[in-house]
Amino acid sequence: MRRTATSVSVVIPTLNEAGTIEEVLEKAIKFADRVLVVDGNSKDGTAKLAKRSGAEVIFQNPRGKGAALREAFRRVDSDIIVMMDADASMNPNEIWTFVKTLESKRADIVKGSRFLIGGYSEDLNTFRRIGNIFFTRLVNFLWHANYTDLCYGFAAFRKEALEKLLPCLESTRFEIEAEIFVKAKSLGFEIAEIPSVELKRRFGKSNLNAFRDGISILRTISRESIMRIRKRQGLMKR
Repeated sequence: MRRTATSVSVVIPTLNEAGTIEEVLEKAIKFADRVLVVDGNSKDGTAKLAKRSGAEVIFQNPRGKGAALREAFRRVDSDIIVMMDADASMNPNEIWTFVKTLESKRADIVKGSRFLIGGYSEDLNTFRRIGNIFFTRLVNFLWHANYTDLCYGFAAFRKEALEKLLPCLESTRFEIEAEIFVKAKSLGFEIAEIPSVELKRRFGKSNLNAFRDGISILRTISRESIMRIRKRQGLMKR
């Protein structure tokens, strides 16, 4: 399936995703040299199924999507690193589009967007949709960015970009996505968006709490904005 000399790793955080992990990995492995599953000590056999499907599995401590991704990023060194979810809402067949876009464009990061033409979501409810629009517009205003979809975790990174970004990441939960794309902008990376389709979750219950994690995202954006202002003020005083 793969016809590129570029090495690709796919990292997938999991927590009780036994209903979908085999399906996701069966497709993802076709596009990657290495698939790393970071499991938050699932109780439903997710890790066992992932190993049986050919993925490398490590266990995280503490729990949380942000902690899982940071742990995974420290352990991969491929030319391109793709992050995605395990609940089958993201189509692994899109991995190839992320990789080819990153190879063909002068971009450091390629991120998926459910709001570009050709992309859409079957999973966003009204509350989450409004929240995402608000956060996206806020970040665009504060960082002079042009994102169309901030809170979506399907993305690909060049190795060099991720190495610079990783030491800056602090999030442990779902706010990791906002932190990644805010700090990537602060670091001056070239970021491209491509359409992505988010399918409806078919098994289990989402680990995301829209209100609690929404507050965490807002705190992350506020903290980064304040740090940016202080940095500018420090440079002006010099």
